[in-house]
Amino acid sequence: MHFNRILYTLCFGMIFQVAHAQIDTAITHSNINYNDYIRMVGDSNLGYAAEKFNINIAEAEVEKAKIFQDPTFSFDFTNQTENGSNAGYVLYSEMTKTFELFGKRKARINLAKSEHELTQAMVEDFFRNLRADATLAYLSAIKQNSLFKVKIDSYNTIKQLSVADSIRFTIGNIMEIDAKQSKVEAGILLNELIQSEAEWKNSLSQLSLMIGNSGTDSIIFPRGSLKGMYKSFNLDNLVEMALNNRTDLLVALKNKEVSQKALTLVKRERRMDVDLKLGLENSYNTSWGSSTANAYTAGIAIPLKFSNFNKGEVKIAQYQVSQADKVYEQVETEIKTEVLQALNLYNAYCRQVDSFNKGLLENANSVKQGKIYSYKRGETSLLEVLNAQRTYNDIQTAYYEALYNRAAALVELEKAIGIWDISL
Repeated sequence: MHFNRILYTLCFGMIFQVAHAQIDTAITHSNINYNDYIRMVGDSNLGYAAEKFNINIAEAEVEKAKIFQDPTFSFDFTNQTENGSNAGYVLYSEMTKTFELFGKRKARINLAKSEHELTQAMVEDFFRNLRADATLAYLSAIKQNSLFKVKIDSYNTIKQLSVADSIRFTIGNIMEIDAKQSKVEAGILLNELIQSEAEWKNSLSQLSLMIGNSGTDSIIFPRGSLKGMYKSFNLDNLVEMALNNRTDLLVALKNKEVSQKALTLVKRERRMDVDLKLGLENSYNTSWGSSTANAYTAGIAIPLKFSNFNKGEVKIAQYQVSQADKVYEQVETEIKTEVLQALNLYNAYCRQVDSFNKGLLENANSVKQGKIYSYKRGETSLLEVLNAQRTYNDIQTAYYEALYNRAAALVELEKAIGIWDISL
């Protein structure tokens, strides 16, 4: 018994070293808790950083909407000739300025401000989805680590059995076919272990991507457990909370405001502007002796808006207002459905986890240990041991999958409600 314990420790140490050798020697790694991780996502995620530039662009659009139209200055020179000789010249300069009436500039500013608010809401909604995706990646890394440990334990158990069977075959206690079978099973589990290791490392690389690292210079290990991610909810309050908190509903509301402001601007743009102009003319004539003359001009130009007979632009803006209203109603309906579906899924996964916690894991482990003990005493076959081991592996895998599914469903439920108090 003491020899088996030493052998188990050595085998576990060797496979654990194999699993961590590449990470330990090639790149820097560090443990990180969930709160620090999600803060790093908010600070360093490249997609979120790029998305936030849209707010700066929208702010610049507000400044751009405040400008006045520039005046126009023109200058003309006319050279006069008579019978092939210079008869004088005329200098003419003019300043023209268009004055917008009926609050067109104010309407443009209001539209730009509404678009700025819409952009802020869209960035908030982007982070809502990013935060949920980053959390799911964190939970997945914890799950993959647990599944990796299951594979390590399974491999070590059968590897010990294979080593013991080789000794037992040498001294003639078992047949050669049984010794070979245990070696084959150990080889199969080693391949599964290698695959599990790759999936685990890939999940860690996803965390590096979420915090803006390339994944080649450093890697982070998540800390925490999926077992404590459980909360109770009351459906009656959830829909109301979602309608008050969901950022995508805020986006739809701001989009309605933008379409209304756009319609106002379209209507005001169709009203006439006034062009005022001031001119100065200076002429010099040499035909009948030297003489100069100065003239001042002033004028006003009012466009004739025959184009207003075409209502196409107004109709487009009106249709966009109606469209925004329907989109808002659709988002409201989708939110109600999402909350109900997310709660149903979460409750189902909670019941699954409860079924595992009622002795299923312990019983499967007891059966496996009993089969191994009986096999070593020659009271049962190797096939029964392998079946018990596979059953225990399958139950462990299903258990960690259920824990992850429950935790992921909790994330999706809080995302659907529009609240966030996830902790590990």
